[in-house]
Amino acid sequence: MSEPRIISPWTYCPSLTRYERWKTRAVRIGDIGIGGDNPIRVQSMTTTDTMDTAGTVAQSIRMIEAGCELVRITAPSKKEAENLAEIKKQLKAAGFNTPLVADIHFTPNAAEIAARIVEKVRVNPGNYADKKKFDVREYTDDQYEAELERIRERFTPLVKICKEHGTAMRIGTNHGSLSDRILNRYGDTPQGMVESAFEFLRICRDENYHEIVLSMKASNVQVMVQAYRLLVHRMMSEGWDYPLHLGVTEAGDGEDGRVKSAAGIGALLEDGIGDTVRVSLTEDPEFEIPVAKALVARYSDRSTHDLIPAVSFSPSPSEKGLGVEGHSPFTHQRRHTTEVLNIGARHVPVVMADLSGKDKITPATLFAWGYRYSVPLDKWNITDQACDYVFIGKNSIDFATPGTLGIVQEHPVWLKDRNKDRHYPFHQQAAYLAGAARHPQLNIVYTTLPNLSAELIAALKNDPTAVLLIDSYNTHGMAEQRRLFFSLLEAGCETPVIIGRAYGNISNDDLVLHSSTDIGPLFIDGFGDGIFIADEHRDESGATKPREDLVCRTAFGILQATRTRTSKTEYISCPSCGRTLFDLQETTAKIRARTSHLKGIKIGIMGCIVNGPGEMADADYGYVGTGPGVITLYKEKEVVKRNVPSERAVDELIGLIKEHGDWVEVGSDT
Repeated sequence: MSEPRIISPWTYCPSLTRYERWKTRAVRIGDIGIGGDNPIRVQSMTTTDTMDTAGTVAQSIRMIEAGCELVRITAPSKKEAENLAEIKKQLKAAGFNTPLVADIHFTPNAAEIAARIVEKVRVNPGNYADKKKFDVREYTDDQYEAELERIRERFTPLVKICKEHGTAMRIGTNHGSLSDRILNRYGDTPQGMVESAFEFLRICRDENYHEIVLSMKASNVQVMVQAYRLLVHRMMSEGWDYPLHLGVTEAGDGEDGRVKSAAGIGALLEDGIGDTVRVSLTEDPEFEIPVAKALVARYSDRSTHDLIPAVSFSPSPSEKGLGVEGHSPFTHQRRHTTEVLNIGARHVPVVMADLSGKDKITPATLFAWGYRYSVPLDKWNITDQACDYVFIGKNSIDFATPGTLGIVQEHPVWLKDRNKDRHYPFHQQAAYLAGAARHPQLNIVYTTLPNLSAELIAALKNDPTAVLLIDSYNTHGMAEQRRLFFSLLEAGCETPVIIGRAYGNISNDDLVLHSSTDIGPLFIDGFGDGIFIADEHRDESGATKPREDLVCRTAFGILQATRTRTSKTEYISCPSCGRTLFDLQETTAKIRARTSHLKGIKIGIMGCIVNGPGEMADADYGYVGTGPGVITLYKEKEVVKRNVPSERAVDELIGLIKEHGDWVEVGSDT
């Protein structure tokens, strides 16, 4: 038996500065292994009706041919569980031995059937044999123990069947479907998510069954990352080492879904956490696989990165150590910084655009960055995704710019424009320390970790106008930039920091995924007062190939995904499965078309009731399928309208938003 260990409160991965994958036990699932020395696996889930054998087999084959290594299929009742045998038979006849995973929620009988057929079952501890009344009541210790005993009696038969048949199991906690018992004792917190899994894991351990994979999924990226970190921290302290399945649930579709998934999954992969990945997009499942593979591929040779100075923490966060008091990897606490104009302190993170590579900057140049000039009206129209600053390098601007936009120029060029409104200098570190002329309000100082010296930190601490712009050319750049933040914390330096990264000739998809993975985790940790993505993409002739609109959307998308700045409507939409009761992609598109102008509103779109009510806690409004052609509407967790015909449901949703005062007309300034 493993022995509990005393570890630092910041210990949740092998190293914060050296890439090293956390070594978990190997779990066998059919012909493949997860954890141990096995590669990080990618998987997805069918969206077909499980009773549609031909459709499910055909879709599974498309997924496998795209690179899917495990195929998950829903089994909501006994008949679907039994049909898994025929699906498996037909896949084998077609030459495919890819392991199948049965997805179980409310029906233990279905799980017990499936465990005898497929290679792995996934159970949701919040739903499995549990009451879901969303009651608010206190549990005495005796009542709590009685509930646990009831769960033990219902869950143990499945454990014994899995052990007998060599079937693996994923205990998959979902933030949106925690049990009443957990919610009333721990709330919908990362701690509650971990304890929900541990209740079931302890039963497995009592039966000496260890073919287990764990997951901590949430649509809120901050909660998801914190829950996984806390799970690993708790396992490390217990001496346990079960492999981890990573995913951001209900991430959505398109760029938004990719940014959200990359920020959450990437934050964990960067720290060597994770043994298998599923990207949950509201798209056909075969389109999830390339995204998952692209995320995982970045870590195949990450261990060769340049050395980053190690971090050592005091044994208790209350003791003086690195100076990280108030910061924890399990909660979001924004780093305290000084206020420099609209940067730092209480302000949302700013977005800085890179226009330094332009031959000439005109009003049209700003169009992609949220500023649209109307010649007839002689007026700037500013969108919700308008950048706050532009870095123009050695360029100058010879037209009147919007009053909300700051201009940052390289120092020698800035000298001639220093008297212009909202023009600020960009200092290289050496020139800044040498006493270069400074603006009385804002000075941008550029540095990377290898160049961050005690001299620079001392100068920054004494300069209330300074803002750091940091960059990294280390292949493990997120960790290097995080180490820079730790150095600032240790020194008590409260200078605001804009997180910058430059990207060269990579595809549009990789630009979105890489920047979200590199920068998103730092905002999740509360580090960063701004974001600066420099796109150095060039065509075959060597000329700059502009894609500023994509860079702008991605920068704002990263801030929205990490819950640090809201600039648009957020859709918490599930990826669909055999339980879905309407065309999820079509419905999501209809709702998006009507509501995409509602900045800051979160709308949950769920195909069925499995995670619906729980996920509504993180949404302002919910649209959930509860029967063929029937929709239930939610305001947060509360049911507002039941049995709404699907043909009227979108209109009814709009009416509900209006009723609660959250509706604005398109083009309104309010």
